[in-house]
Amino acid sequence: MKRYAAFDPPEYLSWNRTEDAVREYGGVCTRDESRRAIIDALDEAQLLGLYRGLLRTRLTDIALKRFVRQGVISKAWLGTGEEAATVGPVHALRRPLTGVPADQADVVAPMIRNSGACAEMGMPIADIFRSYMATADAPTRGRDGHYGDMSFGVLPPISHVGDMVPVVAGVALSFKMHASANGNGASAGGRVAMTWIGDGSTKAGATHEGFNFAAVQKVPVVFIIQNNQVALGTRLDQHHLGASTTQFADWPQAYGMWGGVFDGNNVLDAYALTTHAVERCRRGDGPAMLIAETFRMGGHATHDEAEARRTFDAELFGKWGRRDPIGLFEEYLSDRKIDRAALETIEAEVEAEVEGAQADALGSRQNAMPKPESALEHVYARRSLTED
Repeated sequence: MKRYAAFDPPEYLSWNRTEDAVREYGGVCTRDESRRAIIDALDEAQLLGLYRGLLRTRLTDIALKRFVRQGVISKAWLGTGEEAATVGPVHALRRPLTGVPADQADVVAPMIRNSGACAEMGMPIADIFRSYMATADAPTRGRDGHYGDMSFGVLPPISHVGDMVPVVAGVALSFKMHASANGNGASAGGRVAMTWIGDGSTKAGATHEGFNFAAVQKVPVVFIIQNNQVALGTRLDQHHLGASTTQFADWPQAYGMWGGVFDGNNVLDAYALTTHAVERCRRGDGPAMLIAETFRMGGHATHDEAEARRTFDAELFGKWGRRDPIGLFEEYLSDRKIDRAALETIEAEVEAEVEGAQADALGSRQNAMPKPESALEHVYARRSLTED
């Protein structure tokens, strides 16, 4: 894909194919026979769909960063370098974007850094931009920058990290109860819920309560611990003691869940392991906990990128920069004789999609800002303004 000097991490600007990295990427796709079978079964349309999703996610983040630089919005929370940990799992679900009716589709509860899940479920990119701009026609009607749209199966995140775990466990419990009420057993091919949490949010008490509840109740939910090595500005080694190099690998067993670790920079590995997890959920085998090993290539948000660079050695950014999930997937596809012209066509289409979404959202910012009196609408209770 094209590189953007003003917005991409410097390691991506100088990215070039290295045979060791490409070989490692392919090796990840073949090291487990069950995952390999799922990957090998993907047809060209599905592979290109994953590629489109990665590009859509990256270019949406670049657009947000551009809005920050232009003063349109004050800051943005980006998932640069972590796109595969979002796009791969979402593609393992039943999605409104692929024509699945909303009442039969699965449900995702992304963190704000997993914004790519919104578009991959079918939510318009313009609605992501509108949410940042707080327009009246945004999904949250200008009230909150944590966005989603349940008509596309996207549950908006809660600002307090970790709190989505018990919420999503409850959503999955409702799926189980509905399936049981209809005589379909525990979940029997029914709907699945999914959420992501960062390595930092695993320290929230609500997270552990939600994990335990989901395991005991055997609800159809997939939890993804997105280990990007840092919580806000706190390195993983400063807030977590792990017994292995994949610091959360033993967590599924600790909660009595099925689980595993996937390469969070490899969209195929992410897709394959999540497909296993989703199939188990649909069979009624209870929840799954997956660990995505990845790295955040920027700051907590756009305001502290310099601080993020000081948090880690440059060598670590260099190591993960060579593992750009988009660049490596492009090389994987090319090695499998997928024409680079097809990739360029998709990139042009996604560029046009994102540019159109930017124009739509800027139009809303100009013409559809919330009226002051709308602050009193859609609330649980209110006092009359005429009361003392």
